[in-house]
Order: sequence, then structure tokens, then C-alpha cells
Amino acid sequence: MTPARLRALCLSFNGAVEDFPFGPETSVFKVEGKLFALSALDARPLTVNLKCDPEDAERLRAEHPGTIVPGYHMNKRHWNTVTVGDLPERQVRELVEDSYDLVVAGLPRATRHRLDRP
Repeated sequence: MTPARLRALCLSFNGAVEDFPFGPETSVFKVEGKLFALSALDARPLTVNLKCDPEDAERLRAEHPGTIVPGYHMNKRHWNTVTVGDLPERQVRELVEDSYDLVVAGLPRATRHRLDRP
């Protein structure tokens, strides 16, 4: 997956926006002001921090050592850093969607319904 495809994927979700609170080199993707993905899109290798259910996070780290690791500068229980090029694109898409869905699930019900994510 290329940086442009990762960016387009993150922005494809309802209500998703890109922000640069840490400077122009770090893209922060949010829904309703809540972070669901963070990436330095110009970095090599391309990585993205994604929110993850704690049990799934541990399982994914065990299944993909070195490719999926505890979130860099994030809460290590709830966030993973994923090296994008080391995984099939389909799996990266699923991980990004799971991150978005976890964040949306924590939003008020009216907001979830507005985003079409009950």
C-alpha cells in the first residue's frame, strides 16, 4: 500500500478528517475529533498507528512480530504500530477499519447513527 492509498483509505470513512497537530510531517486521521490513525506518510518504511482491542492487539503482535508492534508513543495496550508494506493490503484495510469502528463505538449513539455506524 502506498502512502497515497493509505491516506485515501483513512479519509474514505464517514466523518473522517486529516489534521496536523504534531506538524506537517505527521498526518492524524480523526472522526468527531477522536484519533483513529496516525502516520508520517513520507516515512520509510511506511507505518501507521491504529487503535485496537487489547486482546486482538496482543494476538496480532504475536502473529506478526516486527510488523505489528506496540504503538509508538501511544498507549501500548490499545494501540499498535503497523508496518504497512509488510502486510497484504486487504489486512491493512481491515486494521484501519477496525480502528475507525472502535473509535466510533465510543461516540454518543446519535453521532454513531449520523455516521451510519450503529
